[in-house]
Amino acid sequence: MTQAPPDAEARRAIAPVICYPTDTLPAPDLVLYRAARATAEKVGEVLVPPREGRCFEVKAGQFFRISSVEGPQVGDLNLHNLHDLKERFFSGKTRALHGTHVTTGERLWSNLPYLRPMATIIEDTLGWYGIDQYGGSVHDVIGTRCDPYTGNLLAGGHYHHCCHSNLTRSLADHTGLPLNEAEILVHDVLNVFMCTGFTRDTGQYFMKASPVRPGDYLEFFAEIDLLGNLSACPGGDCSSEHSSDTAACHPLLVEVFAPAQGALNGWSEPPVNAYDRSHGR
Repeated sequence: MTQAPPDAEARRAIAPVICYPTDTLPAPDLVLYRAARATAEKVGEVLVPPREGRCFEVKAGQFFRISSVEGPQVGDLNLHNLHDLKERFFSGKTRALHGTHVTTGERLWSNLPYLRPMATIIEDTLGWYGIDQYGGSVHDVIGTRCDPYTGNLLAGGHYHHCCHSNLTRSLADHTGLPLNEAEILVHDVLNVFMCTGFTRDTGQYFMKASPVRPGDYLEFFAEIDLLGNLSACPGGDCSSEHSSDTAACHPLLVEVFAPAQGALNGWSEPPVNAYDRSHGR
């Protein structure tokens, strides 16, 4: 059975089938969101220092923007339900629904059993990048976050300013949770501005220099009350390595905007998933 069968090429030539057709997926009302955004005023900001993480809060119906402000820099983003930290961003299902990288009009979905939109991307200044000749694109939901455990496994040592640790410290500081309890809540990320893909020959996850420039941003509409947690990755633009004290790193700016009263008439917060959770019993 380890040898290729006579019809191997025919088997390889079978056309793929999309696992989750999204024709029936509720579409975000980008016209409404953008009209509301035009009325919005800035109500807060957080500057995330290089090689560190910071939390921020966004109310349902508000907008938040992540910007490159000084130099090319990628960020690792976690999202939680502000009132129930167990509901958090589900990168795997977001990837299954939208693809390996996300952009304008696509959503960040929460984990099971909630499975609802947490945030919708309304603007992406790197939307022009598309997919390059290597299969690379930006804003991926395939990378898990750089972490000290993988670093220790591959190279030994104890590096504490990787994104997993940054997010852990930031969440603990913001919530008052003990470090070990906060760490359990840290989850797979949206790699904001990061340029990644899979090699064609070996299928390995790769990164390359991010095309992000000062002034580029990714902007979201908050579908529910959110606790955001963002790490300015120690890899900088991730052109060479992603857990490093030598890579050039820069801050990331998070800004929060509130629309005018009545600007979102007709919009309502998405309910949690309607599955009855009986699981056949």
